[in-house]
Amino acid sequence: MWQSFVNIFLNVLLYIYNLTGNFGVAIILFTLLIKLVTYPLMRSQIKSSAKMMELQKSPEYNEMMEKYKGNQEKLAEEQMKLYKKYGVNPTASCLPTLIQLPIIFALYQAIIAAIVSTPMGMLDLTKRVFTNFMQVGDIFPINPNFLWMNLGQPERLNIAGLPFGIPVLAILVVLTTVLQTKLTQASTTGSSNQSSGGNSAMMSGMMNVYMPLLMGFMAYSLASGLALYFLISNLFTIGQYAVDGKLDWKALKFGK
Repeated sequence: MWQSFVNIFLNVLLYIYNLTGNFGVAIILFTLLIKLVTYPLMRSQIKSSAKMMELQKSPEYNEMMEKYKGNQEKLAEEQMKLYKKYGVNPTASCLPTLIQLPIIFALYQAIIAAIVSTPMGMLDLTKRVFTNFMQVGDIFPINPNFLWMNLGQPERLNIAGLPFGIPVLAILVVLTTVLQTKLTQASTTGSSNQSSGGNSAMMSGMMNVYMPLLMGFMAYSLASGLALYFLISNLFTIGQYAVDGKLDWKALKFGK
């Protein structure tokens, strides 16, 4: 079943490449396609976060916080009742992240499968192509080069005089991931700090630290095509929140 999922990604990527003739552009367009398909879920997350913030500012919520502030177990129980009453899902913000994980793994495998360099790899790839939509001979061999990168290899920008390559994409992925988490999550962490004795704040803080590091490590060590996906995905997510007017620009005060 997993291989079938990867094959769908592989064929969509190859189909876009067949239309554009550029593997980097194909990955960018594929990323935008994925973001558009998952946009309803992202939209639902934004709405859920807004409802959560509105609820946590209500007198009913504040009275509950004051009444049960010495009993965390009872407080959590009453919170869940209140969330259920007003149709708020406190776990909605985690769902888009969980969905991203299989997409990341499938895309990575699709990129590696598409950029083959051995006869056995080519034979395996021809068996996985949906020939109803494209002919194998029309798309192979695939040119993996995009700008200064080989999209099947970790990205490094080599500058004359420097004894090492600069991982430009990895740096941009870390920066945009930090920017995304600060702009899109900080608006909900302030109120959630009170909601579960600091547990939610601790989880958000860990996500804000570890997620950029994890994304940066993968962008640094894995195929640069995946790093390109991370970068475009981050920028598109920031754009989605900007269109909905949900960016928390105050969160850019890093020293706060």
